[in-house]
Amino acid sequence: MRIAIDAMGGDHAPKEIVIGAMNAVKSIPNLSITLVGNKDEIEPFLADSNRIEIIHTTEMITGEDEPVRAVRRKKDASLVLMANEVKEKRADACISAGNTGALMSAGLFIVGRIKGIDRPALSPTLPTIDGKGFLLLDVGANVDAKAEHLLQYGIMGSVYAEKVRGIAAPRVGLLNVGTEPGKGNDLTKKAYEKLKQAPLNFVGNVEARDLLEGVADVVVTDGFSGNIALKTIEGTALSMFSMIKNTLMSSLKTKLAAGMIKSDLRGLKDKLDYSEYGGAGLFGLSAPVIKAHGSSNHRAIYNAIRQTCNMVENNVTATIEQTMAKTELVKEEQ
Repeated sequence: MRIAIDAMGGDHAPKEIVIGAMNAVKSIPNLSITLVGNKDEIEPFLADSNRIEIIHTTEMITGEDEPVRAVRRKKDASLVLMANEVKEKRADACISAGNTGALMSAGLFIVGRIKGIDRPALSPTLPTIDGKGFLLLDVGANVDAKAEHLLQYGIMGSVYAEKVRGIAAPRVGLLNVGTEPGKGNDLTKKAYEKLKQAPLNFVGNVEARDLLEGVADVVVTDGFSGNIALKTIEGTALSMFSMIKNTLMSSLKTKLAAGMIKSDLRGLKDKLDYSEYGGAGLFGLSAPVIKAHGSSNHRAIYNAIRQTCNMVENNVTATIEQTMAKTELVKEEQ
């Protein structure tokens, strides 16, 4: 198995990318990695090149670049060359912590969509109180969606949760303003009916306040609402830890208390740490494409690689395509 990685993408590239890649090949058998980026910047951090190759390029896509234009014009950018490795079958999957829009564009224009999927979905796994986590899709690949797209998200998310996360009959919920059937706008009402008739373990509407309680294993929504939910969860977690830290550092008494519960607080922080869950999958493409968080450290990159390997090993892409084909046959029979 070979995974191509954009070594120049992200806030801490290439150092954290390279360290994460080295850790991955040490612990994951039969894994080879192709790092795409500036060789002169990568090699100082590459202490062990066993099963790691470098494709040299000095061109890269930045956060300021317009995504579609950059992918089309910067043919030698690290992100574009990474996607080409997948297109040409020299790599089984790819990962980038760089420009999200550019990665989605490269996924669509270079890697290509699965037959039967109209629009890919960007899908991170987010933490829950019980530590199991849930998959949220879409969180921004498509801010406008149709009911048919949400049905496809539900199918793709269910396949991933079962094949990669090992959840039998994953519960699929529809993010809405209330749990009762008939709630919501025209999109959610139509999506509810489609999801109810699909070959899924659909548990109905779920509310945002219950997401971290683990109300569903897969939560489906449009990219606009999903991105707001994602940013709200991330922002709330960061704010809560900041307030806890300020409170514990406010006096000698609280500092002593902080020392006594330091390990417990670290455990709580790890439970809510995005880096433990890998990256966000761009589901619906003809090969696994993973968007790692822009501020990913080496542990986050390692977990994104492990997540990607699981997708390849469990044939997630092929299973999604087969499931979509069966769904289309059922529609035709009806």
